[in-house]
Amino acid sequence: MTPIETIVFDLGNVLLPFNWDLAADRFCARCGCDRRRLDDYIVTTPFVQQLALGQMTKEKFFQRLAGDFSFPGDYDEFARLWSDIFTEDQDMTGQAARLKGRYRRYILSNTNAIHIEFILSRYPFMRDFEGHIFSQEVGLEKPDPQIYRLTAAKFGLTPARTVFIDDILANIEAARAEGWHGIHHQSGAQTRAELTKLGVTPI
Repeated sequence: MTPIETIVFDLGNVLLPFNWDLAADRFCARCGCDRRRLDDYIVTTPFVQQLALGQMTKEKFFQRLAGDFSFPGDYDEFARLWSDIFTEDQDMTGQAARLKGRYRRYILSNTNAIHIEFILSRYPFMRDFEGHIFSQEVGLEKPDPQIYRLTAAKFGLTPARTVFIDDILANIEAARAEGWHGIHHQSGAQTRAELTKLGVTPI
């Protein structure tokens, strides 16, 4: 087996589990709107996708939602209630920390400028990785093959020596199509076992 050199982690629901309902319910309570209206809005408008791809600024996104839902607060309040949905999976962040110095470790995430600003200020472990690729910064989202190619090129990765860990199977399949190893994350114990099979020990 070709030795592993690099481990790339997804962020949401791998290192940071999240609960969208927290943000949605807080937003609706603040605006006095029906939850179904917000859910339909998120699905039927392009704004969340545009934010994730860096095609809309965080300020413009806020202005659009605040206007359409009569949100009474300012941007800072909105950013807090929209972003305070994450919890650290200390099993997974601990695994990542124990790999430091023996493997290169990166984060590859579909996210947005509002969430990342919050995450970088809230979670110190984010500064411990060798690098990050965030969708809004590169205008690409997983499972687009180009985002894996861009990540490999930027960080000088060898696909056969790289493992990608993500909770969404389609993202893993796309990484495998680029020659990476892939682990479909479901729990810390399961991911630890899969890494061990690839020769990544001890963790």
